[in-house]
Amino acid sequence: QELTFLSKQEILLAYKRFSELLPKEERENACSARVPKSQILTLPELRANPFQHRICHVFSTSDSNDDSMSFEDFLDMLSVFSDSATSDVKSHYAFRIFDFDDDGTLDRKDLEQLVNCLTGQGEESRLSSAEMEQLIQNILEESDIDKDGTINLSEFQHVVSRSPDFASSFKIVL
Repeated sequence: QELTFLSKQEILLAYKRFSELLPKEERENACSARVPKSQILTLPELRANPFQHRICHVFSTSDSNDDSMSFEDFLDMLSVFSDSATSDVKSHYAFRIFDFDDDGTLDRKDLEQLVNCLTGQGEESRLSSAEMEQLIQNILEESDIDKDGTINLSEFQHVVSRSPDFASSFKIVL
């Protein structure tokens, strides 16, 4: 409880939800088990999230890079997405989720993937390349304070700090 933004009740509920993702024979040892990404993605809270794969990737501590989650990973994820998590913590993880190539900056390629996740991959919702270019240009003009063509964590946090609804919309409630 001291290591998360969750109450005792929320942790107990999280444990129940996590063990329900495991096969019956593994539920006794839920604390030491890992749930495969495919099972994590069955959670209704993640099923419709356009960043579901990135969320699993960022919170998974799996050595084999399969994005499976331990109970501790699962709790970390729920903690960051809880109402009680600070804006700083939320923006730090949002940045990591949007940093598709994990290089510590949001470059044009990351921003394009981000926009595609938000607009959907369907033909009717996809932006034209001119629209995409204009949008990325606008994002960089607004956010790229040092004008190096990328957005670093502090630039991202600066932009997010000016968005009053960011923290309340960056959440998962079990």
